[in-house]
Amino acid sequence: MEVGILSVHVLYVFFIGAIILFMLLRKDTTFISLFGIFIISLWASHSLSASVSSLFHSFIYAAGELLPTIFIICFIVSMSDLLTKTGINEAMISPFASLVKGPVTAYWLIGGLMFAISLFFWPSPGVALIGAILLPAAARAGLPPIAAAMAMNLFGHGFALSGDFVIQAAPKLTADAAGIPVGDVISASIPLVLIMGVTTTTAAFIMIQRERKKQLGPASFSPVRSGEQDTSLYLPKRLRSILAFLIPLVFLADIACMLLFNLQGNDATALIGGSAICILLIVHFLVYKQKGLEKITGYFIDGFQFGFKVFGPVIPIAAFFYLGDSGYKNILGTSLPKGSHGIVNDLGIALSHMMPMSKELAAAALTAAGAITGLDGSGFSGISLAGSIAKLFSSALHTDPAVLTALGQISAIWVGGGTLVPWALIPAAAICKVDPFELARKNFIPVAIGLSVTTIAAMMLL
Repeated sequence: MEVGILSVHVLYVFFIGAIILFMLLRKDTTFISLFGIFIISLWASHSLSASVSSLFHSFIYAAGELLPTIFIICFIVSMSDLLTKTGINEAMISPFASLVKGPVTAYWLIGGLMFAISLFFWPSPGVALIGAILLPAAARAGLPPIAAAMAMNLFGHGFALSGDFVIQAAPKLTADAAGIPVGDVISASIPLVLIMGVTTTTAAFIMIQRERKKQLGPASFSPVRSGEQDTSLYLPKRLRSILAFLIPLVFLADIACMLLFNLQGNDATALIGGSAICILLIVHFLVYKQKGLEKITGYFIDGFQFGFKVFGPVIPIAAFFYLGDSGYKNILGTSLPKGSHGIVNDLGIALSHMMPMSKELAAAALTAAGAITGLDGSGFSGISLAGSIAKLFSSALHTDPAVLTALGQISAIWVGGGTLVPWALIPAAAICKVDPFELARKNFIPVAIGLSVTTIAAMMLL
């Protein structure tokens, strides 16, 4: 028995359209997401008190689903803050500065290090770290500041963040919305992330080389000087060097354990998060010694403030999209009619009977949906929508939603995570002293080429 389209399905689709419209208009989606939950609950339960309660239940449910992801971001940021203040971060990366011999080396080295840092610490710390250590050397090697900013954006906020293979915040959000395991999204995203990343960064490099040949000389550049980084906490140089060597080994060992024991999802998150906490505690007590018990809480507070600031806009919209699948009964306290497979699945089945669906149309639609959700400049607040749409289209196509989910995730993060939306580019633009709007314009063609190639590749993988 299959359930036809009911009024609750129509309301759900209406509010999806409203959320997309708000994103296009660059409006905050929190209100429309919560309003959608309230109206759907009121329609389903016919109870005002239950509808009001559903708003609270929606936050509890979404926060519970996202809590491991939020916490690992908090712990990574807390650890990174301490490593920066002690100079350990600088010690980890400073040996690479001597490798910068020319603009070509500078571009790929900045990009490669930004990619590696972003995998483990997210892009934000990487921008400040590379700005302090490598940008002066890159400038002397003849790499224009706009090219350095492009490398930081494309490799960090695009290439590394769109896959998010280590911290797994992005695949967690999209997998939950699509109703599939996190491991499925990660596996499906590996070839697409590689195609997107290699295509985009190579296209950008070719453009930079062409523009450099047209110029008479390198542009003036006055970035942050090496040594101006905040190293307000003292550690002996030898100890700092030892820790700079051991900390990367810890995270490499984590990756080895993930591969060896097939750890994914919350298990992988727990391993990385636990390692970050251990490193934070050890370095903290080495620095503060007998005062360590008085200081440690402050680092956790700072990390929690950052984590909830990042995920504050995500929780309400994620709560709405959980209604489309696993969260319906938990949030509303009522069930769909017998025979229903969830709102999104029901819509996918209906869509398959209403209109012809092709893998080409589905892939193009997911790329467009991901790009739209990224217009808010966070890259994360709307990827639940991409996962939900991927589930809808895959139901209509009778295919695995993992590829479409990964494609929507990649598109959303490349557009909104810090490569095309000007207000998301401010950190890299500021440290490289370039105009964020000019940086967005320079990034546009490489990212557009990459998205086109990746969409075609997804069509072949479906």
